[in-house]
Amino acid sequence: MAEESCSHDCGSCTQKCDHEGMPDFRVPANPLSNVRKVIGVVSGKGGVGKSLVTALLAVALQKKGSQCGILDADVTGPSIPKMFGLDGLVSSNESGILPARSKNGTDVMSVNLLVEDKSTPVIWRGPAIASVVKQFWSDVVWSYEDFLFVDMPPGTGDVPLTVFQSLPVDGIIIVSSPQELVSMIVEKAMRMAKEMNIPILGIIENMSYVQCPDCGKKLRIFGEGKTEETAKRYGIDFLGEIPVMPELARLCDAGNIEYFSAQFMDRAVEKLEATDK
Repeated sequence: MAEESCSHDCGSCTQKCDHEGMPDFRVPANPLSNVRKVIGVVSGKGGVGKSLVTALLAVALQKKGSQCGILDADVTGPSIPKMFGLDGLVSSNESGILPARSKNGTDVMSVNLLVEDKSTPVIWRGPAIASVVKQFWSDVVWSYEDFLFVDMPPGTGDVPLTVFQSLPVDGIIIVSSPQELVSMIVEKAMRMAKEMNIPILGIIENMSYVQCPDCGKKLRIFGEGKTEETAKRYGIDFLGEIPVMPELARLCDAGNIEYFSAQFMDRAVEKLEATDK
């Protein structure tokens, strides 16, 4: 296909192009940035808990001694600053934009840290949103990050495509829910990652169960999850289940997610630590 007629949307293209011969669309990082691993957190649909998983991974790794940052690419629905209790505006200097830093040291950049009124809606078209996400990489000084997590918006549209093409993504973690449609969600994310040559590190199921406070029994209120079964079918590592927990919800609402810890993130953390060796 002639380069001038190519949309670079490989997922919808019927042409058989030589991917190795395609132009490199990656955006240079800020000269003062030092990021070891870029990890995308994705899903084929909304409402499954990508932001929660992103925050929990950063918190867990931070507690184990890794320096983490979060690039909030969900521009129209930014929730990361709220979880970390970040309410002010980010600052800048001649070198670029300085990310906000949470109480326990996680660096965060989000559109909500650029506006005075946090309830102001972002009513932008896709290209404008994609441009902001690229600036969060090129203009922000990620001074040192062992892991920079990119909290993606749902689906396979402009922003996920921009992230995969513009940032040096080392791998993705897929987030799903227990419902039957999980196989469709996983397949969408898998196909896009494959087209863009992005490694799939594993899949996490959110809202898997509620644990009875009296007997400890796991109550599968949304039915038996299909995520582990689907992961096996596609040859993906199943990285664990996250229960529905009122305590976790309260901490997120209060901006205190960094005070939460749970063993159900251990498998995912071990997988990420293994990629950093």
